[in-house]
Amino acid sequence: MEDVDFYASLWGNSEVVRYIGAGIPKTPPEAKAHLQERVLPRYKNGVGLFAMVYKPENKLIGHAGIIPQEVEGDIEMEIGYWLMPEYWGKGLAKEAAMAFRDYGFNELGLDRMISLINPNNPASIFVARKNGMRYERTVHFLTSTALVYAIQKEEFLEMKQ
Repeated sequence: MEDVDFYASLWGNSEVVRYIGAGIPKTPPEAKAHLQERVLPRYKNGVGLFAMVYKPENKLIGHAGIIPQEVEGDIEMEIGYWLMPEYWGKGLAKEAAMAFRDYGFNELGLDRMISLINPNNPASIFVARKNGMRYERTVHFLTSTALVYAIQKEEFLEMKQ
């Protein structure tokens, strides 16, 4: 909860949330409720969203992690990330996504991970592909359409050889 003000700043930024859910910013009280009710309860067994800190400036710039998502009735483990716009295009989302991919397979013992991506977000599609993921299908997720990009552990192990 100590990062709630930063979390609210992400949700309040229309550029950041344009590809998240319905693309509608949240007020600070709405963001706080979302953090308390939806994000924090998912922190279990090494899974959750974690603050991204840009080390050269020791500054919070986003969050990333692995979170369980219900997709068409199945629980999938999603690699997700958000960054403040001034940090886009620097390879930081790719770095975070790759770190959580490695963590999910090597430390958590997952067999599969996905990224749910708004079809109009080419930057996240690029990150997913760089992360070894491939397009699998298009789904209705929450209030919008999402592309499912996925990677299996076997594919990950082949990449590492």
